Amino acid sequence: MSAYVVVEFTVKDPDAYRANYAGNAGKTAKEHGAEVLANSNWETLDGETGLSSGVIVQFPDREAALNWYRSPEYQELIEVRGRAMDARFRLLDGLPA
Repeated sequence: MSAYVVVEFTVKDPDAYRANYAGNAGKTAKEHGAEVLANSNWETLDGETGLSSGVIVQFPDREAALNWYRSPEYQELIEVRGRAMDARFRLLDGLPA
C-alpha cells in the first residue's frame, strides 16, 4: 500500500533552498522509490492559512517513506532545511487496493 509524505512549507532563504536543499532532497527521496505528485503554492479553500507552499510525495509504502526520512543522506539535509524554509512534514497511508 502506498504512503504519502505531505510537506507544507514557506521558503525563507530562496538561494539556500534552490542550491542546497530542493534538488538534494528530491534525489534522496527518489532513491527510496518516491514520486512527486504535486508541488505548488497552496490555494486555501477554507480554514486558516499557514505555510505558503506544499508538495505531495508518493512512496511505495510506509516503510520506504520512513526509511527515506530517517536515512543518513536526508538527515544531513535537515540543518540546511531549517535555514532554507519553515516546514511541516506529515505521513499518510494510502488506501488499500
